Amino acid sequence: MAALSQTRAPIFEALERFRKMRVVPFDVPGHKRGRGNPELTDFLGKQCVGIDVNSMKPLDNLCHPVSVIREAEELAAAAFHASSAFLMVGGTTSAVQSMVLSACKQGDKIILPRNVHRSVINALVLCGAEPVYVNPDVETNLGIALGMKVSQVERAIRENPDAVAILVNNPTYYGICSDLPSIVALAHRHHMLVLADEAHGTHFYFGDHLPVSAMDAGADLASVSMHKSGGSLTQSSFLLAGPGVNPGYVRQIINLTQTTSASYLLLSSLDISRRNLALRGREIFQYVVDLAQYARGEINSIGGYYAYSHELVNHDSIFAFDVTKLAIHTLDIGLAGIEVYDLLRDEYDIQIEFGDIGNVLAYLSIGDRRQDVERLISALAEIRRRYQRDKTGMLTQEYIEPKVIATPQRAFYAEKESLPLRHTAGRVCSEFVMCYPPGIPILAPGEQITVEILDYIEYAKEKGCSMTGPEDPTIQQLNVLKGE
Repeated sequence: MAALSQTRAPIFEALERFRKMRVVPFDVPGHKRGRGNPELTDFLGKQCVGIDVNSMKPLDNLCHPVSVIREAEELAAAAFHASSAFLMVGGTTSAVQSMVLSACKQGDKIILPRNVHRSVINALVLCGAEPVYVNPDVETNLGIALGMKVSQVERAIRENPDAVAILVNNPTYYGICSDLPSIVALAHRHHMLVLADEAHGTHFYFGDHLPVSAMDAGADLASVSMHKSGGSLTQSSFLLAGPGVNPGYVRQIINLTQTTSASYLLLSSLDISRRNLALRGREIFQYVVDLAQYARGEINSIGGYYAYSHELVNHDSIFAFDVTKLAIHTLDIGLAGIEVYDLLRDEYDIQIEFGDIGNVLAYLSIGDRRQDVERLISALAEIRRRYQRDKTGMLTQEYIEPKVIATPQRAFYAEKESLPLRHTAGRVCSEFVMCYPPGIPILAPGEQITVEILDYIEYAKEKGCSMTGPEDPTIQQLNVLKGE
């Protein structure tokens, strides 16, 4: 194989060659380069549906790559400072699950913060591993969960020396980072793997003065959402592996759940986006940092809002902060974050990433423009002027520490019964309840339901949070373990 050059995009180049070959298709997909579905072709365009093709020798095969996909993975590994990289077309959910399934099997213990994305707990349902939760501190003024303290991780290791892995958010949705290098060193001294959920940290690999990336910190596996801050198509991600990981085994794990019909639209978007970041990433993300810092200053000058940044860093539970995350606390204008989220969308045609009980997040990345940020700033100023009210009686706490009674797998598959929401206090939940986004469970299978949690669920519903997870879509009922 030729020497690696980040100017290459081998999957994209192979598709371009294939497009010129005028191959007659007697394979899937059945739309046959769009001819069988003209409405879809008109909507997406001939070029797009023309490369929506099946795996074949000139285009390689994601399940067992030997040519252009393998070269694209090697280029990704080099760009992201990893020993191995895997192209993922099932979203970062698939990457996270493959990461956990590679490290854990039934009965193994894994140390992790409770404020993880549901995909992590989904993986525990699948493999039967036992979570050892490090309950993060909460920033009481903002009501958000923070990172894991090294001292908390040390205590968890001391109490669970048989744990096989530690999972770390790098960063959290709100931009909070734990001391990943110290956690990695600590874990490796105790022969434990370190897994990083880096869904919101793609830019760490290409930015100056940003928190350390998982691979540079020495983590063993990291799931990276290229489609979030990296510019690729939705549902495309990377799974990165360090030198101590067997890439052949990881590939086998990925192939347990990932499709055998990988979309070449997603694969080529990963290829092209990796090339873009490798060649221009530092310049791109410096622009994003500068834009976020400008927006932060303007929003804080409005009054009533707090767009937080580096000043939160305490070198412990907030070891570092990702300044590209434009998270804004809203409670001081008497509005829940979800209320500001809804107003921005419904009244100002501005769609931000999420709103929770006390905060909103405007996700800034490579495609944002100064004029769009100005529009957001103006809208926030007008919302404060038009809708500000007294904040008395508003909930402030975003994170509620759970009590784990059973493993996620046992609770999920156990015999269960459905009860009215308010009748479930004291029982053990057998399903998920979460606001999405961000998709961090309020309740996960195996956790005890408390009055405080029920109050939070009803308050979040009342404020307009999009609640997902339970079998009952109205969340009037919850499934609980029968007899427990």
